[in-house]
Amino acid sequence: MPSKRALDFLLALILIAFTLFYAWRFVDFQIPPFEDAAMLMRYAQNLAGGHGIVWNIGEHPVDGATDFLFMATSAALIKIGIPVGRAIRVLGFASHLVTVLLVYFVNRRVHNASYALSFFNGLYLAVGTGLAYVAAYFGTPFFALAAASTWTLGLLLMNREDAPFWLSLAFALSGLLTGLIRPEGVFLASLMLVSVIFLRIQDGGSLSSRERIKTRENFSIIVIFVSVFLLFGGAYFIWHWNYFEYPLPNPFYKKGGGGLYWDSFNNSLLYTLRMCAPFIIAFVLGLRSKETTRQTIAYLIPVVGFAAMFVFISDETNYGARFQYALVPIVLMSWTPLVRGLSLSWPQQLNRRERSASLLATVLAGLGLVYYSHYQNCFLTSYQTSCQQPYSADGRADMGKLLAAYRDEGYVIATTEAGLLPYYSGWTTIDTWGLNDQFIAHNGGLTMDYLDKYKPHVIMFHDYYSPLVPPKLTEANLAQPWFRMTITMKEYAEAKGYILAAVFGDSPYDAHYYYVRPDFEDSQRIAEQISKMKRYYWFRTGKKAINYAGYPEP
Repeated sequence: MPSKRALDFLLALILIAFTLFYAWRFVDFQIPPFEDAAMLMRYAQNLAGGHGIVWNIGEHPVDGATDFLFMATSAALIKIGIPVGRAIRVLGFASHLVTVLLVYFVNRRVHNASYALSFFNGLYLAVGTGLAYVAAYFGTPFFALAAASTWTLGLLLMNREDAPFWLSLAFALSGLLTGLIRPEGVFLASLMLVSVIFLRIQDGGSLSSRERIKTRENFSIIVIFVSVFLLFGGAYFIWHWNYFEYPLPNPFYKKGGGGLYWDSFNNSLLYTLRMCAPFIIAFVLGLRSKETTRQTIAYLIPVVGFAAMFVFISDETNYGARFQYALVPIVLMSWTPLVRGLSLSWPQQLNRRERSASLLATVLAGLGLVYYSHYQNCFLTSYQTSCQQPYSADGRADMGKLLAAYRDEGYVIATTEAGLLPYYSGWTTIDTWGLNDQFIAHNGGLTMDYLDKYKPHVIMFHDYYSPLVPPKLTEANLAQPWFRMTITMKEYAEAKGYILAAVFGDSPYDAHYYYVRPDFEDSQRIAEQISKMKRYYWFRTGKKAINYAGYPEP
């Protein structure tokens, strides 16, 4: 019989091998970056090139890359010679692998769960949506790893009668790193602190001990946590405010703004419920006694609290529920102790054949859970055609590559699509929606005067009209910020005599407009190249788009 350590090592190797096989067999790494992921890639590339954290080289810094530490780490990899896309994916893939192993070992060593339960927990995470985020060039698994590491240290604090300084400090530092990766990580780490203190006060720290932990020990955990965040987090906050001239990341001012987003709240709860649904029963069973109820509440505090906090921010750019994904490893590291101690004496009353059938049914149920996790890859985008391919070829990437031939000419593009076009073209870009533009984010939206300040050489926008289906300038439509923005761009282009080079779309009700300014050296050539582009694939279907620019308006 192999030792426990040898068996853990063997199962860990199997998890790694299975994750690699799954990535090779079921994940499409040939897709281009997802539109929103390309924004961070541009920031990382500019930082690695020594230009600072800027959207446009030579302009004032702007914090549109909310994944700050992921962006900085990616830039460091790019700096040593790793290509941009590979650096992003290597970091994400490695983070996913480590998180899978962390889920296994926390269940085995912290909760003393069985090999089977621990292994299936690891498999559940391995085949979930983590690798899909890697394929799309998102840093989501990096944030999930930091959150899982912080929760691991929190669990260790919960399960110890004492509170050693090193463990409290490690918990605080890990929470700080989680907050530096994404701003909402500060709230997630703080919720974990509440869980730790709640369980230690109510239960005396260890589930196997009834001794009450002294108040000063719990107080020291809080003091260390707060001190780390005030000292190091405060230093970062002051630097951030001084460097960017605003205290919060730029997208917050566009997507937050102090309002309540109930659609985002509902979506966040539904996403969390969907990804973690098989384990709800464990939390329900955790209410069976006073002792397990306290533990259940403690484990639910970061899950429910974090999911609910998205009421304060718009749900846009939430590809595949990536904002809530960090809760999946937390749930996987929390449910097994809630079902410990349940009476399972009935298998001993069965004969050998009945026990064999029960074992087979249990294995099949575990495989069913793993398949359910894999099935979450079918819900990454609303328009994906298969579970393996969340989106298809994207004409915006090909257009960016076409315009890249002019990247050294100092040309400017104003666009609503601030991902693939800016990243591949390398042009100075006005993000007209404002996620990467401080003026637009802080001044209520795009104006003609702001466009005229840059006099963009190309104007591109996406909206739900075309020459065949002209926009209706009703009061209700103009009250919608996106529609109002695109009409401002359209009216500016027409007033300044821009050439309408193309209106690519899958239907006349959903199109990309391309206007070219007529009075610069390469204008006619660029307009002709855009209008004659044959490989403009519609991102929702992967089919060749129709150019509606040649159709007369009705």
